[in-house]
Amino acid sequence: MNQNFAHICFLLLVSELGKIFPSIPLVAEEDSAFLLENNLVNSVFSAVTDKASSDDESLTHDAILEAIDRGGKDSFDFGTKPATYWVLDPIDGTKGFLKGTEALYVVGLALVVEGEIVLGVMGCPNWQEDKPLKSTAEVQGNNNIVAGSGIIMVAHVGCGTWAKKLSSVLGTSAKTLESWTRCFVDSCCLVHEARFCISDSQTWESLPLSALFNTTTDADSVGDKEVLLLPICCGSLCKYLMVASGKASIFIAQARAQRTIKAWDHAVGVICVHEAGGKVADWEGSQLDFGADQVGRRIIYPSGGVLVTNGSVHDTILEMITSTSSIV
Repeated sequence: MNQNFAHICFLLLVSELGKIFPSIPLVAEEDSAFLLENNLVNSVFSAVTDKASSDDESLTHDAILEAIDRGGKDSFDFGTKPATYWVLDPIDGTKGFLKGTEALYVVGLALVVEGEIVLGVMGCPNWQEDKPLKSTAEVQGNNNIVAGSGIIMVAHVGCGTWAKKLSSVLGTSAKTLESWTRCFVDSCCLVHEARFCISDSQTWESLPLSALFNTTTDADSVGDKEVLLLPICCGSLCKYLMVASGKASIFIAQARAQRTIKAWDHAVGVICVHEAGGKVADWEGSQLDFGADQVGRRIIYPSGGVLVTNGSVHDTILEMITSTSSIV
C-alpha cells in the first residue's frame, strides 16, 4: 500500500509537470519497472484516476507508464550543453515513509537552469514544529500516531526561502493554516554550540570531526568537548530542511566509494539552504556540480562528502575536516 502511494504521488507530480511544462525534461528516481514486475499497474491506475482533479480521458494504462518513465534514466540524454530540467524525489526518506509514523520524509522538486538551481519546493507531512524530534528507534512500531502540522518550504533564487504549515491530520485533506513565513538559518557561530545532523547510514565515529568532539543528544548537558547530535532520521532532504529552517546548524554527509550521490537527494535542499542564508559545499569547499553527469544529470560528485551549514561556522568546519580527515 505504501509503495503504491509513493508511485501515486510521483505520477501525479509528473503528470502535472508534463502538462504545464511539456518541453522540460525530468530527472527522477522512479520508473515503471517496479509496477510491471509486481503487477501493480491496475491498482495504481485506479488510485490515480480516483485522485485526479478532473475527468481526463488521456489517463490510460499506457499514458501512466509513459508518465512514470519520463523521469527514468534512459528517458533523456542531456549532453555537455547547459540544460533546463526538473529534479524530483517523490519520497526522500523511504524508511520513515514505510513506518507510517512521526518519522520524517520529504517530497522534493527543484528546477535547474543552465547548471544553476533556481527554484525548489519540498514538503514534509510529519513535520511538527512544536514537538521534540524523535529518532528511528523512538518511532519504530508506533503506527497510531496522528501526523503533525506538516510543512511546505519553497525557495527561488534571489527571493529567499519561505515556509507554510499544513494540516496533516489523518483522514482529512491538507489545509493552509498560516501565511508564508521567511526562513533563516540559525545564528550559531561556535562549533561546540552547533546542532548537528548526519546521514542515517553513517555514524559520528566515521566522520573526521569525531577526533575532536564526542556527541550527546541531551541539549541540556552539552560538555566542552561535545556537540549536540539531533536524532533526525530518514533521508537527506529533511536534514536540509532542518538547516534551512534554523532547527539545525550543520548537516554532514560522507561520500562512500561504493555508493554514488544522487542529484534528487540534494538539489532542492541546496537552494533552500542557500536562500535561507546558509552554505553547501563538498569537503574541499567547492560547490556541488550538478552538471558533472553529462548524460543523465543524475549523479553528483562531491570530493569526499557534503557539508551543509548555517554559513557562520562553514569555514571553521571545513578547516577541521581538512586537518583531521587523515586520521579517520
